Formats: sequence, structure tokens, C-alpha cells
Amino acid sequence: MDASLQCFSPYQACTSASSTLASAQRLIFPASKSFFHAIRLSIVRRSNIKSRSSVGYMEAQASFGLVETLQGQFKTEGIEVEKGRGGLPKLVLTESSGSQAEIYVFGACITSWRISSEKDLLFVRPDAVFNGQKPISGGIPHCFPQFGPGPIQQHGFARNSNWSVASCSNSSGIPSVVFELTDNEYTRAMWNYAFLALYKVTLEPKKLSTTLTIKNTDDKPFTFTTALHTYFSAMAAEVRVKGLKGCQTLDKVPNPINPVRGLEEREEVNFPGFVDCVYLDAPEELIMKNGLGDTISITNKSWSDAVLWNPHTNAPGEFYKEFVCVENAKFKPVLLEPGQEWVAEQVFQVS
Repeated sequence: MDASLQCFSPYQACTSASSTLASAQRLIFPASKSFFHAIRLSIVRRSNIKSRSSVGYMEAQASFGLVETLQGQFKTEGIEVEKGRGGLPKLVLTESSGSQAEIYVFGACITSWRISSEKDLLFVRPDAVFNGQKPISGGIPHCFPQFGPGPIQQHGFARNSNWSVASCSNSSGIPSVVFELTDNEYTRAMWNYAFLALYKVTLEPKKLSTTLTIKNTDDKPFTFTTALHTYFSAMAAEVRVKGLKGCQTLDKVPNPINPVRGLEEREEVNFPGFVDCVYLDAPEELIMKNGLGDTISITNKSWSDAVLWNPHTNAPGEFYKEFVCVENAKFKPVLLEPGQEWVAEQVFQVS
């Protein structure tokens, strides 16, 4: 069965809680049937926002109207809307064989990927905060328009921005959802460019695919770096990653600002301690054994670089033993002229 729904999120910042809730209430009674095909919903535009923390509560309140509305109206097979942690809305994708993925609208962050209700292949840190302000620490957070430290905040703003749900569909039991992020006062305060980001997530049997599109909608060129900061569930001490031999490396452990250049000589890379390393011009496929019995193929198009990270004892507690990050990245800046776009794909598949 094929089904599709255009559904844009009212999960936006506002200056008045009452106006937020009033606008959310209007969602429940759409003016026409065309609501389910092409409507764009926006509670209010950001106005005079001085800080992220000052609007977090109101953003969360706005999300409740969205969740309740879509729970009653959402008819796309294999896609459900639920209240997640902290009351934040999340989409739950279920494909025909039983695999499942969960994606929070905040940050467009995939936080869970399970094969037939088995153990989760992704990891969310136990100290992760779900308050609509701080980035979600775990799953697959976005790093855009900056990967790592730099002139704006660490890893950019995409991971702690409110995305919209642009479209949802199901083709022959395979659900997909597309998230959208555009520039606003919050993003322009630190990165003064107009842009469109689209993020498509597709769930198939034993396979999770994403496509990230960045388009320059400004009248001037811009550059960016980006990454998908994937946290995999793992027994960190037993993880092996194959495919990086011969890559130029930038080891950020000694100094993240001035990494040490080197050459990877190992057939299989492991995580013996604190690891924070960029692999330049990485191959289009890596094979990871997660130490828990799973072998995961990580393939990509246009993600030219890879990153391996585990904080080891730099993180509180001992949860560092339960995950590793194997990330697709674009470490070298991408230049986009007005109207140009950049598209990158990644596929995780369990064998």
C-alpha cells in the first residue's frame, strides 16, 4: 500500500505561550481537506528571541498540540507520531518485516534503530537531555553548518534546531520521512546565510538509509562542513572497523584545534582508549563489528571523510564502554554558489 502525507510541524519558538497554544488548537480543526496534502503549519515566527533557553518551554508546549493532532489524523502506514522523552514529538517508523526506527523532530535526530524488535543498534547516552534546548546526545545527531569547533558553536546549530516534517510516505511497506530546516533568526545570528536543508530517512529490512541535501537559497555563496555523528551500540573494547587502511588521518586527541597528521596502517581499527580521529578521503564502504555479534556495513555517497570517536574516561561514569561513534563527515569545506545544492547519502545494513 502506498500512502503519503504532507505534514509540517508547528514545533516552533514563540514569544507567547497563549498564542502558541491557541495556534496549536487551530490545527485540530483544519479548514479544508487539503490540509492533509500540502499545508505548511507554523504557530508563530520567531520574534525578538534573545536565547534558546528562554523559548524551550514554549516550544515543548507547542509540540503537544502537534503530537495529539497527528496521533488522531496521521494515516501514513508504518509511521506513527508519539510523545517521546521530555514530551518532545517523535516519529516511529515500522517496516513490513518489523524493523523499527525512532526520529525526534527536534534536531531531526534518529535515536533508535531495531531489527525485528531486537536490541537497539544505536546508542543514546544516559545523560542525554530531552528538553528542546540542548542537542540530543546519542543516535544520529546533525553537525551543520560546522563540524567540530570553529567560529560558531560546536557542531553548528542543526542538532539543536526545530526541524519540520516536510513529507511522509510508505511504498510497498517501506516507510520514509523527509525533514526540513531553513534559516531563521536563531541561525542567522551565528551564520548569516539563507539555506534549505532536507533530510530523508528510509527504513527497510535490516537497512537504514539517510539522504541529506543542503541548498544555497541566498544571493551569495557560502561554505560549510558537516557530519552525521552516529552513536552505535557496542562493546567498545571489542569493536573493529575495516576499510580505513591507507587513509590520511587527523588525530585530534593531542589537540583538537591542531590535529596530528598521520597514515592509517591497520587493517582493522579498534578503540583501545580515547579515540578522536578524522580519516580523509575514506572509502565508500566501511565494515564495523560492534562486539555484540553484529556486522554493520556503512556505505556512503559524497561523505568523503570518516570520523571515529569514543571519549573513554573523559566521559562521566562507564557508559563509554557501551558505544562507539563511526561517523560520515565532510571535513573539507563545501562551497555552494547561489542556487547550488549538495547531496550526501549513507546506508547502514546489518548482515
